[in-house]
Amino acid sequence: MSLRSNDRQWGTVAKFFHWIIALAILGNGTFGLLMDLAHSPMQKINWLALHKSIGLTVLALVLLRVLWRWGDGRPREEPAPRWQQWAARLTHGVLYVLIVALPLSGWWFNSVSGKPLQWFKLFNLPALAEKNDALRDLVRDVHEYLFWFLLLVLVAHVGAALKHHVFDNDNVLRRMLPFGRLRNHTTPQGES
Repeated sequence: MSLRSNDRQWGTVAKFFHWIIALAILGNGTFGLLMDLAHSPMQKINWLALHKSIGLTVLALVLLRVLWRWGDGRPREEPAPRWQQWAARLTHGVLYVLIVALPLSGWWFNSVSGKPLQWFKLFNLPALAEKNDALRDLVRDVHEYLFWFLLLVLVAHVGAALKHHVFDNDNVLRRMLPFGRLRNHTTPQGES
């Protein structure tokens, strides 16, 4: 397996970014939803700090992924109707925007709440805005709605990948899987 992508499949680095970001988003989203189950105020503060640090990590990883993507190759598109190719490009674009916007909105929410923002207790990050109690609830809602919208787009993304894998029997999903082999689509002898 090559570090770089080629015309048949995604490279190891692209796959790493894809799966680590996906797992971090799903884990951190679940974590964010379960924070109210903390047994004490101190536990909730610690969980919230961890949630913020993971979100900042996702932001850094997606920015690194975009930088890598600019210099990396990409597999050629599998044959599909034009509307599906257009929908795939649109979905990927929306995913990138949301994956950047969600942690930025969390950072913004943290800023207007007037709280310090640390990355895994190693260093502080600057506020994106001044403390503003009037904006606090609105920004919290923006962060939450972005999460639900991201989840909806992720369901469409995963559904499309599974449709290609199960019904179209092509390599769209297989070429992004960390393990496994691509299906060979060869023309049977005597056919052209």
